[in-house]
Amino acid sequence: MSDAPWALPAEEVLRAQRVDAARGLEAREVLERRGRHGRNRLRAARRRSGWSILARQFASLIVVLLGAAAAVAFAMRDWVEGVAILAVIAINAAIGFFTELRAVRSMEALHRLGQASARVRREGAVREVPAAELVPGDIVLVEAGDVVTADLRLVKGSKLQANESALTGESAPVEKRERAAAHDTPLAERTPMLYKGTALTRGAGEAVVVGTGLDTELGRITSLVEETEAAATPLERRLDRLAHRLVWVTLVLAAAVAAAGLATGRELGLTIQTAIALAVATIPEGLPVVATIALARGMWRMARRNALINRLSAVETLGATGVICTDKTGTLTENRMTVHGFELAEQRTEEEALEVGALCNNAEGETGDPMEVALLAAAQKAGIGRRALEERLPRVNEVAFDPETRMMATFHRGDGGLRIAIKGAPEAVINACTLDDPEKKEWLRRNEALAAEGLRVLGLARAEAADESVDPYDGPQLVGLVALRDPPREDVREAIARCRAAGIRVVMVTGDQAVTARAIAEAVGLGKDLEVLSGSALRPFGELSEAERQKLLRAGVFARVSPRQKLDLIDLHQRSGEVVAMTGDGVNDAPALKKADIGIAMGKRGTQVAREAAAMVLRDDAFASIVAAVEQGRIIFDNIRRFVLYLLSCNVSEVMVVGLASLVSAPLPILPLQILFLNLVTDVFPALALGVGKGDPRVMRRAPRPAAESILERRHWIAIAAYGALITAATLGAFAVALLGLRLDERAAVTVSFLTLALAQLWHVFNMGALRNPWVWSALALCVALLAAALYLPALADVLHLSPPDAGAWLVIAGFSVLPLAAGQAWLASRRFAI
Repeated sequence: MSDAPWALPAEEVLRAQRVDAARGLEAREVLERRGRHGRNRLRAARRRSGWSILARQFASLIVVLLGAAAAVAFAMRDWVEGVAILAVIAINAAIGFFTELRAVRSMEALHRLGQASARVRREGAVREVPAAELVPGDIVLVEAGDVVTADLRLVKGSKLQANESALTGESAPVEKRERAAAHDTPLAERTPMLYKGTALTRGAGEAVVVGTGLDTELGRITSLVEETEAAATPLERRLDRLAHRLVWVTLVLAAAVAAAGLATGRELGLTIQTAIALAVATIPEGLPVVATIALARGMWRMARRNALINRLSAVETLGATGVICTDKTGTLTENRMTVHGFELAEQRTEEEALEVGALCNNAEGETGDPMEVALLAAAQKAGIGRRALEERLPRVNEVAFDPETRMMATFHRGDGGLRIAIKGAPEAVINACTLDDPEKKEWLRRNEALAAEGLRVLGLARAEAADESVDPYDGPQLVGLVALRDPPREDVREAIARCRAAGIRVVMVTGDQAVTARAIAEAVGLGKDLEVLSGSALRPFGELSEAERQKLLRAGVFARVSPRQKLDLIDLHQRSGEVVAMTGDGVNDAPALKKADIGIAMGKRGTQVAREAAAMVLRDDAFASIVAAVEQGRIIFDNIRRFVLYLLSCNVSEVMVVGLASLVSAPLPILPLQILFLNLVTDVFPALALGVGKGDPRVMRRAPRPAAESILERRHWIAIAAYGALITAATLGAFAVALLGLRLDERAAVTVSFLTLALAQLWHVFNMGALRNPWVWSALALCVALLAAALYLPALADVLHLSPPDAGAWLVIAGFSVLPLAAGQAWLASRRFAI
């Protein structure tokens, strides 16, 4: 076919593609063309290879420090210790590799869940298919809010506009129409074409696919665009900064311990090894791996609750959400509309109203806007079939719904000329019709009475015309009002109650009438006697007085809100210090979804533009899914805080044990290789268990944390010091009793202090509120088994310089190892310390 489809009439393009626009392609033809042209995708996002993930495990300062320790051991001809340190490096790398590999693959799988789709006509039926399955010749139905997923030649359209800034850099929407353009027309002026990667901002239409994958305009320039690595989240960056600060603290401590050891005459090699081991002990090497696992597992839990995360940073922000601005239809309600009844004008019949609703309608069976699906269903139930109706009154033109006029019109050819069917917002339709002022007031009163019952109301009108050039909204005749019922979701009342208990304000933001919004708000449990304000009350922050700001902040419902006013509402709450989540589904909601701290798009009824602008997509459009995602956000942050607190307090105890012993010239209670072994046993596995826990069931009974709150606040640093001191005291106490009380030799005494420190750190996990976490119990069982192997496997015991304790030593170990847990629990009870 021609390489310039914009220069050919639409009929010629259809012939060249061998497709009938009214029927679409046959299934066998789709398969044949996909085999010939391939799948409709550009260069796939680079999948991180296993080798790159493995290499990442060795690209850290921790490995450098461990490698230095191994080098010192080999230089001093201590082959066993050198090999043992290399084994620790390998084991650490293996743990990091397998856990990170699983997390990365999980996130890649989640990304695939959110891939784009398209509405196509195949074998005479309209269906939704993954965008990757489009083939040349497919007939695609497009409307405002869609992201164009292939290069398309427009066949017919109504008031179509597209944002082509992704290709041309021009941000102003471009008008689109089916009339052919000149062959040499530049890309930015090819009005019959819709290009992959652009977005429709207005109108509706049908188009034929003329290019897929790399054969699209976007595909031709894709070699200029390289896939970039995902940026680290703010939480990951904070953890990274924390680790780097600890490096410098560690180096100072290690230098001090080394200087003290040399000053007291300790053997040079042992002193250097101890200093390096201390450096490794202070750095929580499990941080990056556990953080990745915690985020990935939290995302999977959200996905199981129908919340897909587009941006990883949203996971941590969710936990700080203080205000949820939510749409009504489909989020608080079922979005399963049924026609409840009619208010008809004089001499108009219900059949005539049903005909207008079925003609001015773009739904296809159960596919399409739920309101239009309900109108079709009501007509079908009354014996007015859509197919028979359109055969009698075929559609010849459409004026797509316009947010400014808030109406839609379709032109149909009948025996006596053209009939126009109109539907839209009741106020807009009533004001457009040929009614005198008293009649308009009466119809507006009827509309308000229906809306006060929580019903969704539409105005219906009709007109006659000689040709398609007339303005359909210039004085049509009112047919009446149709009332539709959209019941509240069953789980919404409970979800809103959970938000209230969690200190989260829920604000309904809707384009519906105020009386309808109030009725639904009361039905879903937002409260009685709510302050309901019109969107017109929202203005830029600087234009509001303090009294107006406070009034707006108190309001629980905003009605007749425009997309521009949503931005003002978000700004108002953000300037008051709140983290704001905002739902949206339309193309005009995209700016608000981007501005909100958490933009939440609807997966079922939302446009692709909205889904791409949002940080989170709800696959079920349910408000309860937002609340579940907020809960997971809180749990993830708590879990990360728990394992950081745990790791640092354990590592501080190791530093204090060796540091204090060195300062007083006492024998070392724990040897360098033992420290490395403990880091492997007591750091990684319990920390992983803390990172993937289900969280505190009371997490939604406390107020949101401030958005700027650090992972570790002052109270947490105090707790780290206190816990570290408790474990240190227990370890040194057990060591002293073993040496002075039980008169054990140094190897046996070091075994006692080693086991006391190891078990005290393991029991310390319960100071992190992990009693109900089954992963923690599994981690403890594994760690105890590894400690037993270190004691009773001769080869491993010799490497670690350990000997099996006797009964008296075990009593000392058991007694001293539980003291930090007991003291920690008493301290928690008295201080009511919150993680």
